[in-house]
Amino acid sequence: MSSTKYISPFSTRYASDEMQYLFSAEKKFLTFRRLWIALAEAEQRAGLPITDEQIAEMKAHEKDLDLDLAAAYEKKLRHDVMAHIHAWGDVCPKARPIIHLGATSCYVGDNTDMLILKEALLLVRGKLCRVMQNLRDFALKYKDLPTLGYTHLQPAQMVTVGKRATLWLYDLVLDYHDLEYVLSTLALLGSKGTTGTQASFMELLDGDGKRIDEIEAYIAKEMGFDKVVPVSGQTYTRKFDSRVLSVLSGIAQSAYKFSNDMRILQSFKEMEEPFEKNQIGSSAMPYKRNPMRCERMSALCRAVISDVANTAITASTQWFERTLDDSANRRIAISEGFLAVDAILNVFINVTDGLVVYPKVIASRVAAELPFMASENILMAAVKRGGDRQTLHEAIREHAMAAGRMVKEEGLPNDLLERIAADDRFGLAKEDIEKLLRPADYIGRCPEQVEHFIENEVDPILRATEAIGGAALTV
Repeated sequence: MSSTKYISPFSTRYASDEMQYLFSAEKKFLTFRRLWIALAEAEQRAGLPITDEQIAEMKAHEKDLDLDLAAAYEKKLRHDVMAHIHAWGDVCPKARPIIHLGATSCYVGDNTDMLILKEALLLVRGKLCRVMQNLRDFALKYKDLPTLGYTHLQPAQMVTVGKRATLWLYDLVLDYHDLEYVLSTLALLGSKGTTGTQASFMELLDGDGKRIDEIEAYIAKEMGFDKVVPVSGQTYTRKFDSRVLSVLSGIAQSAYKFSNDMRILQSFKEMEEPFEKNQIGSSAMPYKRNPMRCERMSALCRAVISDVANTAITASTQWFERTLDDSANRRIAISEGFLAVDAILNVFINVTDGLVVYPKVIASRVAAELPFMASENILMAAVKRGGDRQTLHEAIREHAMAAGRMVKEEGLPNDLLERIAADDRFGLAKEDIEKLLRPADYIGRCPEQVEHFIENEVDPILRATEAIGGAALTV
């Protein structure tokens, strides 16, 4: 690895080999050749004078890729597509005259991009479902474990650890449905020509529109698509790129929320991301167990969320049938958006596969706040024994404020229960009050909500994805 040139951290630290390959030069230019072969076959079927021998030669040298030769041609010709036509033509002399016949550069460029977008979204979908599987199992395991709920990052009514996990999971369910919708709308550019009119194919095929349609249908089928865009300029509309990046941004938003929640929970010592045996948390403080993976997720999520602006601006600034100011931006924005989300999901899978829960810490934090949360139940119990609701309400408020001051200002334990037990107006002994302090009585329908949500929203997704080979899932 060279130390004198910039190397993207996506290549060295973050993204998987599978995602990196999808955006590699080899993948791109081998896809060019698949498209040129499909075009030649389609044109032969349409009656153009292309021989079996020419097509056989192209197929025989389909993977005979010389990137150095192509780079030399590009330096001379200043055109990347023509450089690859010449480089391939050197090893396919018989086919050379018909390579790229009737096509413009965007035939291979945009169709290749669309093919890679599809494959990359499928890879993202599989990893997204693995995260969902992990969170599903976690939610069910901890559906009954009471924990403090928070509003405004202040203790509120209790939830359960499993119920909180369904909030993370539901965001991902919505992302999954967005991904599926965008995936279902992807279409090849097809063979539209320089301004989308197919004029070159009209010339080649003597104005026979039916045969032109057949050429496009054949190419789409060979490339694994069931449709091409109905109209275009020279390129497919850059709205496709914007929509795809919006899906990636949505996943990043969900992962960001999860990673921030986990960072806070780790600060509370209630939960932790996995911490390996020999992992070092801090170079200066040996005792520390920093949430490094979730912090990495947060950082990468910010990159993706900001990245979506690139494709939105590009889609909105294309002039008429095309301008080339999209090219350099798209090379960066799309590839790095996918590489970043791939890295995010890799960490997301790792963290959710080994989440650590500390029930005793959670119980201790619940116990410190439960007297405040139980005040309404205590009030009702005292009223049943003949107390005046309005008088007791004011008494609890006064006791709660006083107990809160002792906790915050003096650092003393919460003594609200002792204060109420000592107040004759309530008519409750401490033992009576303690019976009202079972945490499980304050979690509402959390366990039931977890079960219903997973059964109705999550499991159908995981089963469907498993059925099409998207991930190894168990439900």
